[in-house]
Amino acid sequence: MNQDKTWMHTPEALSKHYIPYNAKFLGSTEVEQPKGTEVVRDAVRKLKFARHIKKSEGQKTPKVELQISIYGVKILEPKTKEVQHNCQLHRISFCADDKTDKRIFTFICKDSESNKHLCYVFDSEKCAEEITLTIGQAFDLAYRKFLESGGKDVETRKQIAGLQKRIQELETENIELRNKVQDLENQLRITQISTSPASSVTPKSPSTDIFDMVPFSPITPQLSTPTRNGTQPPPVPSRSTEIKRDLFGAEPFDPFNCGAGDFPPDIQSKLDEMQEGFKMGLTLEGTVFCLDPLDSRC
Repeated sequence: MNQDKTWMHTPEALSKHYIPYNAKFLGSTEVEQPKGTEVVRDAVRKLKFARHIKKSEGQKTPKVELQISIYGVKILEPKTKEVQHNCQLHRISFCADDKTDKRIFTFICKDSESNKHLCYVFDSEKCAEEITLTIGQAFDLAYRKFLESGGKDVETRKQIAGLQKRIQELETENIELRNKVQDLENQLRITQISTSPASSVTPKSPSTDIFDMVPFSPITPQLSTPTRNGTQPPPVPSRSTEIKRDLFGAEPFDPFNCGAGDFPPDIQSKLDEMQEGFKMGLTLEGTVFCLDPLDSRC
């Protein structure tokens, strides 16, 4: 990726606001691949033909407003501002303007519901190339923001959460085994008391092996060890339940207190989806913007 590329908009314009454009919407059609010049060329040809038929029937090509920001490309009805499509940037994999027809530009986006790749085609009299470059700049800023917010740590956090969950499971199993041992020990004591006369109950010394050692027994009661002055050690103080927050009001990430509840399935799946989308990258006129700056495609 060319780090010295000069963009036409300020980062603040795309991160805090959006860049609006007016265009005609030829429509969208499903494509087999997420990238490729031939892929979009066939889609453009197909939609142009369909639009030509509708035009011969008296139907006009609908006008739309595009709002481009780091949060995606919104396609709105110009007058009512009703959102018709909302294409998130990590789902956009290919964007190009037609070199044979300067009015046409297109991008491929993975649909959030069907997970199919859809090619969107637009007609802009003067801004086709500028709109394409603006989408590329927005993608570049979005993936940088994703990295700054800890996108690369997604996999590490998942592993930590998995290990923490496994530790909790083992601790639960350990408690269950202790309870079973305690139950067996109590049953054994009750049996010994019920079968022995009250007058003849005497302490029984444990048998020893040939080395005069007492053999290990899983039902041997565990005696708490007193301290030197004969008192029991104080209980370990519990950690404060008060959650500290940073100056932005966010909870700091704690790898040692990272249970499954910290990563709800819907949020985790969203992070995974964004990571995979940015890894695929956006192909823009032969340049690829991707998650890893060391990727060979950059």
